[in-house]
Amino acid sequence: MVSKKIIHPLEPVWSSECRALILGTMPSPKSRMTGFYYGHPQNRFWRVLAEIFGETVPNSNAEKTSFLLQHRIALWDVLKSCQICGASDQSITEPVPNDFSVLLQNTKIQSIYTTGRKAFQLYESLVYPKTKIHAIALPSTSPANCRMNFHDLVETYRVLLNTVSIK
Repeated sequence: MVSKKIIHPLEPVWSSECRALILGTMPSPKSRMTGFYYGHPQNRFWRVLAEIFGETVPNSNAEKTSFLLQHRIALWDVLKSCQICGASDQSITEPVPNDFSVLLQNTKIQSIYTTGRKAFQLYESLVYPKTKIHAIALPSTSPANCRMNFHDLVETYRVLLNTVSIK
């Protein structure tokens, strides 16, 4: 597969009430095609979040946006652009990070979570020096992450509840 330069096509999802920020690396080809994050039907992201909040899985982009904002979760990606082969995070070269200053200045974000090791590595090396907020690494919900079953993903992602619950 050939590496392509991708410029992030999706806007971040957030409101001033968001308390948690979840970051991936870069939208997959399927997500870019559907116009929303975690758009591959086999990706477990939306099913995991629905399970930890005890709700039905949101389907449309509008439902997903509403779901996130209702639970005070902002969603974006670490990278503004990069060279990548398909959806392979391991193939990423020439990473350019997004600018998180506006989002962080206009929200109540207390914790930043990354989905997958590569997102964590990129965030910590490229973004942390500017934000001074360390990320919490969560496992990838991608179908390629077959090391973790659905139950284990749900249990790991429950940490989000500590950040978004009203205190």
